[in-house]
Amino acid sequence: MQPFIPQKQSQVQIRPLEYRDLETIKKLCWEAPEVQHNHRDVTFNISPINLSEKLAEINRWYWPLKLLSLFPNPCKYLLTSYIAEVDGQVKGVIQICPTNRTRSSWRVERIFIEAGGNTRAIGSQLLRYCFEKIWEARTWLLEVNVNDKDTMALYRQNGFQPLAQITYWTITSQQLQDLAQTQPNLPNLLPISNADAQLLYQLDTASMPPSVRQVFDRDVEDFQTSFISGLIEGVKQWVNHTELVSGYVFESQRKAAIGYFQVQLCRDGTQPHIAELTVHPAYTWLYPELLSQMATLAQDFPPQSLQLASVDYQPEREAYLERINAQQIEHTLLMSRSVWHKVRESKSAIYDLQFSEFLQSLQPVRKPAPSRSSWLKIMKNKHQIQINSQSSKNDNSGGEGKNKKVNSVSKFISPNSQNGDDKKV
Repeated sequence: MQPFIPQKQSQVQIRPLEYRDLETIKKLCWEAPEVQHNHRDVTFNISPINLSEKLAEINRWYWPLKLLSLFPNPCKYLLTSYIAEVDGQVKGVIQICPTNRTRSSWRVERIFIEAGGNTRAIGSQLLRYCFEKIWEARTWLLEVNVNDKDTMALYRQNGFQPLAQITYWTITSQQLQDLAQTQPNLPNLLPISNADAQLLYQLDTASMPPSVRQVFDRDVEDFQTSFISGLIEGVKQWVNHTELVSGYVFESQRKAAIGYFQVQLCRDGTQPHIAELTVHPAYTWLYPELLSQMATLAQDFPPQSLQLASVDYQPEREAYLERINAQQIEHTLLMSRSVWHKVRESKSAIYDLQFSEFLQSLQPVRKPAPSRSSWLKIMKNKHQIQINSQSSKNDNSGGEGKNKKVNSVSKFISPNSQNGDDKKV
């Protein structure tokens, strides 16, 4: 009887994306189910190049992007992707990117796993590799369709928790024509420049609940556009045949921005217009005005629908979209993974330890040499002691002088005179 020899299980190797992987990824994107939704850019316009869409552009711009990733610049993380290999064959791919300038918050853009493979195991290894590789990331976030239970289980298994529910809407071209007939009442609508970054940052802060704001961790610099970023955005619009229009509403009494919109208009009519909308919670009456403004801008382009998103903490926006008969196209769940809980747990464990019992060898053997401040304090105390001793001596000398005067006077008084006085009394 031959002994049983266990076979070696194939290990998953994770490595960065290379140029030779592009054709395999193209095939994988067509065959494998995508573990993400298809409307990411409606709300978070972060990564200009996606793995599943416009693969020809990835082939064209791969080497320039690879060169830009070698030194610090705004385009350093445009194509941050990792490959999962088993026995030399690509089984999965993940794309990630930062959501802010400080790179404290990162987003999982795309995950593709080969059909028929161990989706949960390979997906978990890809995610955990990113968690260990991107050491500067304090929080991670992603979106998943609410009906995709398997993918949601994968993310929950790796520490992601629900943060907010997002609903994606579409407004038809006919509805846009009806909205454009109403003249928007926006007297303080201004164009956006880098000088308005502080106002937009304050508006973004006020429009989010604290839990969501902590995850995105944005700063004033996230609302500024550098020269290189503007140049890349211009090239992107030229390649995609789009035009980007934005503006904000300024409230003169409060000296603050109360509304903001950005719409990506398609010049050739091949794709829908994409809108991003931010409104201060105290000025929800701006929703009809800003949508009317965007509908007016869309009339100068080929007829096409308009897509935008709403979050569950924006009930006024959802109520208005329902009132104009906008159609819901997808429901997603925004999930986040934070390391703040681990930091709190480690702090509590450290505080419970009694370091004086374990670090006896680090206790000082003799008193440390006094510093300059301690010398000054000692000299001041000595000077005060000298003053006090001098004053006490003066008091004692004054008492002795009085006694001497009394004794000297008594010498001149005879005892007889003293007795005579007693008799008279």
